[in-house]
Order: sequence, then C-alpha cells, then structure tokens
Amino acid sequence: MPVNKAQLSASLTGFASQDLTNCTDQLIFTPFAGHISVRPQNGGTNLQTIQLLILAALAAVVLFSLYNVLGKRVGRQPEDVPLPAGGLRPDALAPPAGEAVDGVALSGLAAVKAKDPAFEIDSFLNGARSAYETIVKAFAANDRRTLEGLTSPEVYATFDKAITEREGSGLSEAIEFIMPARADLETAEVDGDRLRLRVRFLSEFRATRASPAASGTDGADTPPADERRAAETWTFERSMAGKDPTWALARVEAAEA
Repeated sequence: MPVNKAQLSASLTGFASQDLTNCTDQLIFTPFAGHISVRPQNGGTNLQTIQLLILAALAAVVLFSLYNVLGKRVGRQPEDVPLPAGGLRPDALAPPAGEAVDGVALSGLAAVKAKDPAFEIDSFLNGARSAYETIVKAFAANDRRTLEGLTSPEVYATFDKAITEREGSGLSEAIEFIMPARADLETAEVDGDRLRLRVRFLSEFRATRASPAASGTDGADTPPADERRAAETWTFERSMAGKDPTWALARVEAAEA
C-alpha cells in the first residue's frame, strides 16, 4: 500500500507536538552554567525540606550555646546567704554604731546618726542657736543658775570666775540681739559614748552696761548701748550613757568673722 508522504509528515508532526505538550507538566528548565539542564519538578520540594532541617539544627545549636553562657549561675546568689535570727537579710540590718561598714569607718554626721538614730541636724542647730543666745545673756547678767544647767563643769568654772571678778566691781550687762545668730556646723564626731559637735556662731548685739554710778533714779549717768559683733566656735557635747538629752557647752574658741 503506497504511503502518502503528506499524511505521514502530518502524523509525525502531531505526535511530536502532543508529546512535548504532555512533558511540560513533568519537567522544568533551569539555566545553569551556560547550558540548560532538565530535572524532575518534585526535586525542589526535597531540597527545601533539607534546607529547613539544616536551619532548624543551626537554631538549636545557637540556643543551646546561649543557655550554656547565660543560663548558668555565677558567684553567690542572694538566696544563698543564710538568714540571721529574726529572718532579716544582712542588707536590711542597721550598721552597728562606731563600727566599719564595708571596710569604711563611720565618721562625722554618719557616726552621730548611727549612735543616735533620732538625731536631726536642723533641730540640733536650732537648739544650739537658742542655747548660744541664752548663755550669752546669762553670762552678761551674772546668772549662774542658767549657766550651770547649760555648760560643762569646766566651762562653768571659767564663767563663774569671770562673774565673781565683775561682781566685785558691781558690773553687769544687758544683751539684746539685733538679729538671730547665725549657726553653722563645723565638725561632728563620736568619742565612745559621747557625741561632740562644733558650731560656728556669728552674731550682732547691743550691750548695755550697768554700774553703781548708773543706778541713780534719774538715769542720767546710764551709758549708751554698745553694739558688738562676735564670731566664736562653740563645742557641744552629749553623753549617750545617761538619760539626759541635754547638750552641754564644753569649749569656747574665737573664730574669724
């Protein structure tokens, strides 16, 4: 049977087109290194799965390394410190008065505050200013009773001697402060059970001297008031051994104005 060349050519052409059309659902073309290679389409899914597994393994290694570095306890922890009697931690306990804390000895107001927790510097300076003005007025007026209650035995003995000499001449003074005295803390220290604070006072006052000649009824011989300025450093002491909270004047020194 003779073969028709035109029919055969058409049949071959149709078969080739159908074969290539069916193959496109199974093959993909990927350019690589200057040529075209052919690989199955399901191979991409396998490669992505392998990549995910590798990344997961790397993440696990990183997390494990971080736990080894940051998750370990370093040094003594707060909960490892044994609690003393009463259940208070050491950092909640007040430091003993006069002892060192972390190798640093307490001094100044810190030592005073440790010895007397109720101590307040503002309240002390107000009391010191009041005592200063009271003592100055009492000394000028020869008031021994007031002086004895506010001074140490040594200071009182000095005042008493000076008053005795003035009384021999019949002299006394009346003091009037022009304005409240200025009081500044100089130093503070603890000596055993004794607290010692030095305060610098600056004051201006009027002093009127009374004498036998000025005791006339008409007052014609009364001398005029004498305005003065004073700059002194006073040392106040208080013993913590007793129950008396009074600060006593223990020393008087001249200071620069």
